Amino acid sequence: MKKTLSIETQINHNSYTPPEGFRSYAEPMYRGSTVLFKNLGELRARSWLSREGYSYGLHGTPTTYTLEAQLAAIEGGSHALLTPSGLSAISVVDLAFLKTGDDMLIPDDAYNPNQEMGRWLSRDFGISVRFYDPMVGAGIADLIQENTKLVWTEVPGSITMEVPDLPAISKAAHEKGVVVALDNTWSAGLVYDGFAHGADVIVQAVTKYQGGASDLLMGAVIVKEQALFEQVGMPHLRLGMGVNADDVARVLRSLPTMKLRFEKSGASSRIVADWLKGRPEVDKILHPAYPDCPGHEFYKRDFTGTGGLFSFLFDEKYTGEQIDRFIESLTLFGLGFSWGGTHSLAVPYAINERRIGWKLPHKHVVRLYIGLEDPQDLIADLEQAMQKM
Repeated sequence: MKKTLSIETQINHNSYTPPEGFRSYAEPMYRGSTVLFKNLGELRARSWLSREGYSYGLHGTPTTYTLEAQLAAIEGGSHALLTPSGLSAISVVDLAFLKTGDDMLIPDDAYNPNQEMGRWLSRDFGISVRFYDPMVGAGIADLIQENTKLVWTEVPGSITMEVPDLPAISKAAHEKGVVVALDNTWSAGLVYDGFAHGADVIVQAVTKYQGGASDLLMGAVIVKEQALFEQVGMPHLRLGMGVNADDVARVLRSLPTMKLRFEKSGASSRIVADWLKGRPEVDKILHPAYPDCPGHEFYKRDFTGTGGLFSFLFDEKYTGEQIDRFIESLTLFGLGFSWGGTHSLAVPYAINERRIGWKLPHKHVVRLYIGLEDPQDLIADLEQAMQKM
C-alpha cells in the first residue's frame, strides 16, 4: 500500500495476498454481497442463473455452491438450490410449476405448512389445490385433471407416517405429463432414493439432520435435469432466496457426521418403539419399520434404513387431557417442533377431521423424535410420564 494514501483508505483497501499452498479439511467460508469482477467484460458477461461463475452474493458463493453440490450428490441429483428454510424450498417448487388456473395435488398427511401454502395459493392466487389420500397409489391417475401440473408426495407423512407407493404415483403422474415433487426430509436422502422411485424434484429441510444441532434454518431444492434446474431457478432468483454464509458453513461442518447421527437416531428409535409396543397403554406404533404403519410393505421394498422420527397411538380409552399430562410430565423430551438435532422431542397432535386417508378411530397422535441420548434413559422418562397419566 502506498504510504501517500490516508489511514482511512489504507484501512479499507487491503493489498495483502496470502501465500498459496494452504490446505485444510475445513471448507473455506466466503462472506460477501458484492462480487468483484476483473474487468467490464467479465461484469457484463455475468449470468444470474449460471453456476459456472459469480454475479452477486445473493445468488451464490464458493461456500454455497459447495453445499449445494454435496446435497445434490447425497440425493443422486445434479443441481441443488439453497433456500432460507424447508418451507421456502416448497414455495420455490410451487411457483416454478404453477400459475393461475393450474391445479395441484397434496397428500393430506403432508407437512402442515405445505398444506397451508396450498390453501393460500388457492384462496389468493386462483390455483386449484386438492388433497388426496397418501395411500392412493396408482389411483392418483383418477384425480389428475387437464390442468393438474404438480403432485406433491411425502415419504413418509409428517405426523401419521404413512409410506406411499411413490413409484406407482409417479408412473401415473408422468403418463399424464405431471411433475412429481417429493419431500424427502425424513430420510435426509440417506435411506430413500427419491429420484430412483420417480420424483422429478426433491426438497429437503436442511434444518433437520443436515444442520444437526437445532440452531439454524435452511432448505434445498434438488433436481437431476438441467431444464428443471432452470425452471426452479427462476423463482429462486426472483424471490431473492439467499442464505447466510455462516449457516452454510455450519451445515458443511455437520455433514460428515450426518450418516452416523442418523443411524444412531434410527437405531435408538427402534429400541424405544419396541418398548412402547409392549406397553398396555399403547395401541399402535406408527413407525415405517413396523407393521402397524400404513405402507409398511413399501418401506420394506424401497428403504435401506430408518430415521429417528415416528409416532404412536395410545389406547382409545385415554383422553386428550391425559395425553397432554403425559407430554408435560416428560423431562428428557423437549416440547417443540422440528427434529433432526441431538435432543429428543415429543409433540401431541389432534387428527384433523378433514383427513381423507385417516382410517383409524383414534383422535390423538404422539410424535417422538429420538435424539442422541441413551435410549434406556428415554424409556425411563416415558415410563414415569405414563405413570402420571
